[in-house]
Amino acid sequence: MRIRRPLAALLAVAAVTALAAGCTISKNDDQAKVGDGSIKKIDALSGAKIRVSSKEFDEQLLLGQIALVALQAAGADPEDKTNITGSSNVRQALTSGAVDLYWEYTGTAWVSFLKQTKGIPEPQAQFDEVKKADAANNITWWSRSPANDTYAIAVNKAAQQQTGVKTLSDYANLIKTNPAAASTCIGSEFKSRDDGFPGLAKAYGFALPPGQEHLLNDAVVYPSVGKGDTCKFGSVAATDGRVVAQQLGLLEDDKKFFPIYNPAISVATPIAQKYPQLQQVFDGIAAKLDTGTLTELNKKVSVDGQKPNAVARDWLKSAGFIA
Repeated sequence: MRIRRPLAALLAVAAVTALAAGCTISKNDDQAKVGDGSIKKIDALSGAKIRVSSKEFDEQLLLGQIALVALQAAGADPEDKTNITGSSNVRQALTSGAVDLYWEYTGTAWVSFLKQTKGIPEPQAQFDEVKKADAANNITWWSRSPANDTYAIAVNKAAQQQTGVKTLSDYANLIKTNPAAASTCIGSEFKSRDDGFPGLAKAYGFALPPGQEHLLNDAVVYPSVGKGDTCKFGSVAATDGRVVAQQLGLLEDDKKFFPIYNPAISVATPIAQKYPQLQQVFDGIAAKLDTGTLTELNKKVSVDGQKPNAVARDWLKSAGFIA
């Protein structure tokens, strides 16, 4: 996300200030135990203060808690620095040394941080190129998940039946021929990102009239599109559990504009070098976080109202990672 420099500086200061107020994850009877889980205690990590961060939305909060619980099981003493608003701010927290690691998306890093204009369609190749390029920024990448939390444009089911729109090319044509039928709710970050609405409009050659564009909080987009009153279309994350709960259809990205957004561990290189054993903690977890699994876990948080930490613990237990 592009932010004017003075504002970016203020936000970065605010983010680091907020981090200073973070707390160490609580130690209680429900703490992850080594026991019979596949995550074993690693002597080199005993008591290690690993500061784990995340962005502010539900999936990121969940991934942050998965990392915290897993690190506890491995014997570390992780600190909860999650819930930073905005991709730019959590990245700034990592590069400035305010936090040590978090789950970032390969597409976000490629476009927003590394300033590449075209995504790589093969997931492993995209990860490899991000890893290679970000090494110059003192960032190490580990443990790519196969889940693809790509941006998408969702459509209200009734509107889809009325308009016949199934692809983003269909959507672009609807905007040109009948813009009143293409009212769209857009999340604030998606509105300004190069891999968001500006780039999408350029790639598909459309210009949505201002009267048909509704800027909303990301969480409000889902029910608004589901109801179909404020807007018929909306920007969503493909793995968000609210897509299923609101019975939304996802438009096919037929021109392959959106990059691959695999979550992976983004870690400060000095920490990666000091604790290389961290990678083995996350490799197995990442491998099991496919799109279906992550979507279902997200639904438990976003739709069912469960706490991210509880969902993280329950899944790590059911998957055999912790006792």
